[in-house]
Amino acid sequence: MPQQIQSIISNLRAFGVRRLAMLAGIAALVMAVIGIGSVYLNRPAYETLYVGLDRSDVNQIGLVLGEAGIGFDVGSDGTSVLVPAGTTAQARMLLAEKGLPTSANAGYELFDNVGSLGLTSFMQQITRVRALEGEIARTIQSIAGIKAARVHIVMSERANFRRDEQQPSASVVIRYSGIDAEKSAMSIRHLVAAAVPGLSADKVTVLDSNGNLLAAGDDPSNTSAARTLGVEQTVEAQIGDNIRRALTPYLGPDNFRASVKADVNTDTRQTEETIFDPESRVERSVQSVRANENSNQRQASTPASVEQNLPETQATSTDGPQTTSANDRKEEITNYEINSKKIATVSNGYSVTKMSIAVVVNQQRLMTILGKDATPEQIAKRVADIQKMVASATGFDDKRGDIIDVSAVEFIDGLDGEPIEQPGIMASIGTHAGTMINAGAFIVVVFLVAFFGLRPMATALTARPTPALAGPSFDDVQRSLPTPETTATAEPPPAALPSGRPGPTPLDDLRQKIRPAPQERLARMVDLNEERTAQILRKWAAQEATV
Repeated sequence: MPQQIQSIISNLRAFGVRRLAMLAGIAALVMAVIGIGSVYLNRPAYETLYVGLDRSDVNQIGLVLGEAGIGFDVGSDGTSVLVPAGTTAQARMLLAEKGLPTSANAGYELFDNVGSLGLTSFMQQITRVRALEGEIARTIQSIAGIKAARVHIVMSERANFRRDEQQPSASVVIRYSGIDAEKSAMSIRHLVAAAVPGLSADKVTVLDSNGNLLAAGDDPSNTSAARTLGVEQTVEAQIGDNIRRALTPYLGPDNFRASVKADVNTDTRQTEETIFDPESRVERSVQSVRANENSNQRQASTPASVEQNLPETQATSTDGPQTTSANDRKEEITNYEINSKKIATVSNGYSVTKMSIAVVVNQQRLMTILGKDATPEQIAKRVADIQKMVASATGFDDKRGDIIDVSAVEFIDGLDGEPIEQPGIMASIGTHAGTMINAGAFIVVVFLVAFFGLRPMATALTARPTPALAGPSFDDVQRSLPTPETTATAEPPPAALPSGRPGPTPLDDLRQKIRPAPQERLARMVDLNEERTAQILRKWAAQEATV
């Protein structure tokens, strides 16, 4: 390891200061490009901080987050604020300290700012209603698809000179998107009615932000027509489910279709019945009366004569007839209690008055079960068996007028509806195009930086330094320069030297051609030794003057 370090240090020294500075600059540039690319291409994802805000709340939240150094972004709708992932809790704590967002739907926190000193009962009642409205509006906004809500409640009030008590009522205005507004309106009505004492659902009116009336008056789900329709749908669904459970193990789920129509009577019935049982009697009271009567009657009579008309004359009476009677009476009265039973029945249920069932069976499936050589008689017999099975599973009653029909037909492919197409590769690519572009760009940047920056730098650091080529000396350069004598007596080169050695070869000619110009060689002599070059030039000038 120390030997490798020494090798690297020696290589760096061999580069020189200029090359080391260039390598350092390249390394800094490479690191800067990688850092900028990683920061730009891998920016943190944003997550929602608050939704359904007013424009004033958005502006105040932006100012607070900007002063705290927390990045943020505003949604395309202008009512939501987004912050980088991981900073949501910090941002919410910071905004809570500042009292943001200051939403108009204030709840029970209104009582935090209300002092008890000098607060009248009217102010307390108004604050209570406002707090209740705010809490209900918050709950409504928590429903999926509800963007904003505003609630107005009129509480019940009993006046001194009013006989009847005013019933409470409420109105709700909502802003929604992507939901069934009418169903949500019915749910909101029951929510508000349950939150306000004495408020019924039919006293709650729901509108949307465009002024369209969504729900008002009586609940349509409580009407007799809606109840009858709901019961019919439930009965039909139950009967259809019974048919599927009976035929699926035999035919398979895709080889038959069943349709059920049921007529249901949902009228409310009240029956009162009194039953007397003459065989069961109990003595309730017995009354006995006995009477004995004895009478003796004697009758005296005075005869009519002259003496009765004479004064002071007393007529003598004579005995008349005498009657004696005796009467003995006995009377007994017995009162009996007859056993009776009174039955009162109130029925809010339903009764099926008529039922129509239609079942179609895939004929190809029957052919598969019976064999390819099945005759029409065999298929008809099997259809009759299926009809008996369906009648038993659905509670078919011929006396009630029910109708059942089972037929074997050929099914056509695609009748069950178009299958849900899965998103293709192009749709998937379009969905993740941004992520793929960022990842690809980052990979390309890293590859280019590594190939054109790090790789040459690593090769240069690990390569052994080549020995520097010694440049020509001052004497060599001087000899290569033309002198005045050689210039004046310059002749074409001989074909052969006197010693018999061959003349200049093509290689010598090539060297002569690629030799530097005299001006370049003179400049090189000046760089090597200025004083000596000046002496040589003076000498040449003196020789030219003498010549």
